[in-house]
Amino acid sequence: MAVNQLRSIETFLKAVEHGSLRGAAAAQGVTPQAASHALAQLEEQLGVRLLHRTTRNIALTQEGQQFLEATQPVLAALERAVQRVRTSKDEIAGQLSIVGPRSIFLPVLWPLLEEFGRLHPTVQPDVNLDDKRANWVTDRVDVGFRIARAPEEGLIARRLFPLQLITCASPAYLAAHGAPRTLEELVFHRCSVFRHGGTGRALPWYFKVDGEIVSRDVPPALSTNIAELEVEAALAGQVVALLTGVSAAAHIRAGRLVPLLTAHVTDDIGIYVYYGSRSAQPARVRAFIDLAIERLAGSADYVLSAKELAAAEAKGLKAISRRRRPEARRAVKARG
Repeated sequence: MAVNQLRSIETFLKAVEHGSLRGAAAAQGVTPQAASHALAQLEEQLGVRLLHRTTRNIALTQEGQQFLEATQPVLAALERAVQRVRTSKDEIAGQLSIVGPRSIFLPVLWPLLEEFGRLHPTVQPDVNLDDKRANWVTDRVDVGFRIARAPEEGLIARRLFPLQLITCASPAYLAAHGAPRTLEELVFHRCSVFRHGGTGRALPWYFKVDGEIVSRDVPPALSTNIAELEVEAALAGQVVALLTGVSAAAHIRAGRLVPLLTAHVTDDIGIYVYYGSRSAQPARVRAFIDLAIERLAGSADYVLSAKELAAAEAKGLKAISRRRRPEARRAVKARG
């Protein structure tokens, strides 16, 4: 049913309610001429006369009485539905659809969800983490997160923080195998390779060299599509891994992992939050976006400065050098 037809029906009902077309026009905020035209259009579309009318009075025809009895409950239900939607738009309640990349985002998303749940317990988050790129429209997404170099055209997006790619190894691995000092030396080490969860493709390692981003294929001692498994393998001293700042920052700061080749750390891609038009968003969606931006935009929790990376690398390599010197002396004595 066209909007104009609905308005004409409303004019008919208001005319009956107020006893005149002038009263209907005043109730709808239109001119008496516009109200009369709307009623005439409705009668023409239906092919019957609904009202007997003079300059002062109106009266229902038989067909008008039947039409009134049929449309009154329908229009009343429609008005209630409109009012419910308007009310719910301002309530922080209901289902909230969230999508994001599974491979790295869980450590970031859960603290956000946990805090939002405490603040707004009547919201029911529906979370789908998948490395395949979601379609914002067909998947009916309220809020999404993406790893990208720039926001996709047609989406409203806000960059939250850069996603660093950091070569890491544990002190145990470095004590046993030493550290790669150049990119070329990586081929002599046990490296892990990440497989994209959506395509299954083994991803190369990315580095910054002379201001440009270059890719290198490394020999895989381990390949997986689970970021957490790469982290555990690196912590256990099994591999050298190229980890995101999301996965590695806390371990580096605690000394459990040592950043390597820090001059080549990349940060050209970022984590973005994206959403539809803010003017049409329910309050629950606006509240979640605001919290995400407040907690994550510019956050240092998952990003290490160049100075911090260099200091952690120097400290880790120095500690390993001190541990290896006694072992070397013992080896010399044993050979002598």
